[in-house]
Formats: sequence, structure tokens, C-alpha cells
Amino acid sequence: MARVGFLMLCHTALNRAAQVARHWAMQGAPVVIHLDARVGRAQHERMVQALADLPHVGFCRRYRCEWGTWSLVAATQAAAEMLLAAHADVTHVYAASGSCLPLRPHAELQAWLDAHPGTDFIESVTTEDVSWTVGGIDIERFTLHFPFSWRRQRWLFDRTVDIQRRLRIRRRIPQGVVPHLGSQWWCLTRRTLAAILQDPRRRAFDRYFARVWIPDESYFQSLVRQHSPQIESRSLTLSKFDFQGKPHIFYDDHLQLLRRSDCFVARKIWPEADRLFRVFLAPAGSAPARAEPNPGKIDRLFSRAVERRTKGRPGLYMQSRFPNENWENGKTAAPYSVFEGFAEVFEDWEGWLGRAIGGRVHGHLFAPERVRFAGGERVWNGALSDSAALRDYNPRMFLTSLVWNTRGERQCFQFGPADLQDISWFMATDPNAQLSVISGAWAVPLFRAGAPFAELRRTAAALQKTERWHLDVLRSPWAKARVRIWSLADFAENPMEPLQTILDEITPRALRRPAEAPRLVDLAGFGRFLQQLRNEGMQPVLMGDFPVADPAPPDPVRRTAGRAV
Repeated sequence: MARVGFLMLCHTALNRAAQVARHWAMQGAPVVIHLDARVGRAQHERMVQALADLPHVGFCRRYRCEWGTWSLVAATQAAAEMLLAAHADVTHVYAASGSCLPLRPHAELQAWLDAHPGTDFIESVTTEDVSWTVGGIDIERFTLHFPFSWRRQRWLFDRTVDIQRRLRIRRRIPQGVVPHLGSQWWCLTRRTLAAILQDPRRRAFDRYFARVWIPDESYFQSLVRQHSPQIESRSLTLSKFDFQGKPHIFYDDHLQLLRRSDCFVARKIWPEADRLFRVFLAPAGSAPARAEPNPGKIDRLFSRAVERRTKGRPGLYMQSRFPNENWENGKTAAPYSVFEGFAEVFEDWEGWLGRAIGGRVHGHLFAPERVRFAGGERVWNGALSDSAALRDYNPRMFLTSLVWNTRGERQCFQFGPADLQDISWFMATDPNAQLSVISGAWAVPLFRAGAPFAELRRTAAALQKTERWHLDVLRSPWAKARVRIWSLADFAENPMEPLQTILDEITPRALRRPAEAPRLVDLAGFGRFLQQLRNEGMQPVLMGDFPVADPAPPDPVRRTAGRAV
């Protein structure tokens, strides 16, 4: 019958580590603990005294351990050598950490190992097959020198790697060793582990791996291939990592998740998860043995958690993701429509559009003086203020908040060259945006303003320059919005056809067409106004071809019963 011994690498939450060690020792399993040398003498003595009544619990030589360095392998070697020397009847050695928690009774682990005699359970895959390495170093961790700490001496670490790459420096891998990677939480047979520790070439292997990056993920994983007659490349410990390579921490509300994994041990457990320690360290009952360890059963849940963490919900920005631009799962939460020039060429455009779509239509949300919400409201859904200063602090978040807070209601608003332009690229690259533009329509209010012409010319030149830049943004190859652009002259010739296309896209399920058409403003004399701008030295190019003399007046554009007459 298999007898399993445990080696534990501990450095924090020593009360929990002692609790787990006592649990295994009370079930007849020998335990050897390595306590990080950075742990104070008083804490060390307290832990030794807490376990002094258990004859099968020992403490090995202490090393000052640091992530990614040889010290972790040296600590594991010291604990394994002490365990094998002190317990000749141990058939398997299980490597665990101080933050591990057994999930199944010890008898089930022994029965499992009895059913797989001579098998070493250790994740061991070649660098070509590893997809979980984080940090940009795969095979190079075996061929470069790493004399500096990645955590404490990051600048020196990065510079050393860069220099070695430029000089094409390559370390020689020991003959016969094929680099493999995997989890450092394994379960090896006594025969295999003793063969690794007593290998005649161990000193050469240790010198080599002492300068490998993160050797605790490669030392035993590589050397086991030279000595094990039968390897199952998997760990019996549930250990999950996020997209940044950081371990997931399990809390009390993960109880059912841990049970579903059917793994024998889980890492990493929050030290304050009282319920998990109470449930899993309770005396074993008479429940039948459960299924084979299969952490893959919960991989789908972890994949969904990673996706939610990295992408979130479409259009929802939260503190955990906000600093990373373009990580969003959709820039905005729902489709919205932007109208440029329509309020300038139609009388009561906002009121007509609201009646046509059965919703509320905003004015110029990005007007310089204030946010013009529908109906003149001062505060909108989600406590959005009409303050221009608050909006301009972060225009993108203002727009995304507006769309998120009004999900289920199509947001329509006006935009123009006199508005804040910082939002242009955001809208142009947002697939949810529908932008309809009548270029040059900003000249209609100037035409009707009756202000001194020199002032009108300066204003027209500035607005045209701004709109030309905006149109270049909308026509860029990176634009993803649904964009329609008409010149003012083309639109005025036949306004109802583009209007109906826009309405069909906003309300595709509408059974009836609008009963009335919006009324165009009187453009008589507009061609003469444009010619006067030319005469004053300003070249209006965005309006299209307006004749200087007014054409014969067309029939009024009206709608009755959904048909133009």
C-alpha cells in the first residue's frame, strides 16, 4: 500500500500551514516543513512548538527563498532528502506549499496512488508546447544567464537579457537534458525522486539550473524525464493562474467549485477562509471515493472569469480596467445615432425626430457652453450633469456613461464643428455609432444670422477647417462606425430618401412611416451668400454646388399618410 509523505514550503500564514500539517500527520502521513529563513526566530519557534506533539512532523534546513530563484529548488531538495532519509517506508512524496489545502481524505489519495503504481504525477511539457508562460521568455530561460533578481533588480535583469541577446550569448544545456516546464506542485515516487537527488551528475545539473529563470518550474520537470519509467504530465494539485500569470486565490464562496474539481489539494487558499479550512480539514467520513482529479471541469468558469476581468461587459468601464485603453469589450453599450447638420437645415428637427422614432432626442451634447440634454434637462440618467466642465474632463467617459445609463433607449444627439472635437476619433472607431453628416450645413445659421460679414467670414473659415478634419477622421481606414456623408447641396435636392434610410436603421421594426416630413429652412439667397464668402477670400468647399441665382422654388416637401406629395 502506498504511503505518502508531504513536503511543505512555508513562508506566511504559518498558523494555517501548521493546521494543514497536523491534518496530514494525524492521518499517518509524515510531513517535512521548510520554513523560509526570512521568517523570524520567534515565529519559527512557535510553529515548532505547535507541532511538537506529532512525531512524524519535522523541519529541514532553512533557505532564504525568493520567487524565480534557485533557493526554492534548494529548499525542496532539503525537505525531500530529509523526508526520504527519515521515513524509509514512504513510497511517494507530495510537494505542497503553506497555502495549500487538502480537498479529499488522505485515504483516497493513497488508494489513487495504489491504482497507479510506479506513476509519477508531474506536469512536464516542452517549451514549444507551453502556452502559459508570462513574461516573454520561454526557451531563453534555459539558454541565457540570470544572475539578477527579476523582482528586486528588474533594471539589471532586463539589461542583462538585452545584452545577451545582442551579443548572441547562449548557455550550453547539459548533455541529455531536454528542457521541460510545469507546475512545481508534484507527486513523485520514491524511486524517481531518489534517483534525481542521487544522480552522479547532480552537481553539474544544480550549477546549470541555478542560473535558469524560475528553476522551480523546470528542475524536477526536466530531470524526471531521465529517471521516471512512467509519467503522467499533470498535477494532482488544483492551481489556477490569471492572464497575468498570478495565482487565483480561493475564498469561502469557492467551496462548491473546489469540490467539483475532484483534485486532492488546492492552492492558493486565502488564510481567512475559515469555512474552507473547517470543511476540508474535518475528519473523513464514510463517503465513497469520488471521481478522478479533473480540474478541467472548472476551466470554463475560469475562462469566463478571465474574459470578464479583461474585457468586462460592453460599454461598462470600471476601475480595474480603466487604465488600459482599447481593452474594452465594445466601446459603448448600445447603438446610438449622431446627426451633424440636420438641426441646422430642418426646422424643429429634434421634435420631429423624437416623434418619428418614439423617443427623446438630445441637442448638441458637446456644445461648448453646456450639455444640451433633451427637453432642456439639467441632469440625465445616472446623475449626468449638463456641466461642460465636468463633461470636458473626460468626454469619452461622458458618452459611454450616457449610453450605459440609458440602455434600452436609442440615444440620438446633434454634433457639429462648433462642438468639442475631442470625441471625434472615439465615435469614428465605435461600431455602435451611426453618424449622419450633412457637410457644410453649419453655414446655414451663419447665412441667417445677419452679423457683420467680416465676422461671418472668419467664423466660416474656422468651422470649415474643423469640419474638414472631422470628415477626414470619419473617412479614415480605422473608422468602424456606420458613416453617411452628404454635401448640403446634394441633401437639399432630395432630403426624404436619406431621411427614410436613417429612420429604417434606427427603428427597423417600425410598421408605419412618419406621417409628416420635417420642413427645410428657407435657403433662398444661400448661393449668393456662398459667393460673397468667395469674394471675401474664403473658399467654401463642403456645401456642394449651390448656384448663385436661386432656382425656381420646388413644391413644399410634405408627408401625408406616409407618402410624399
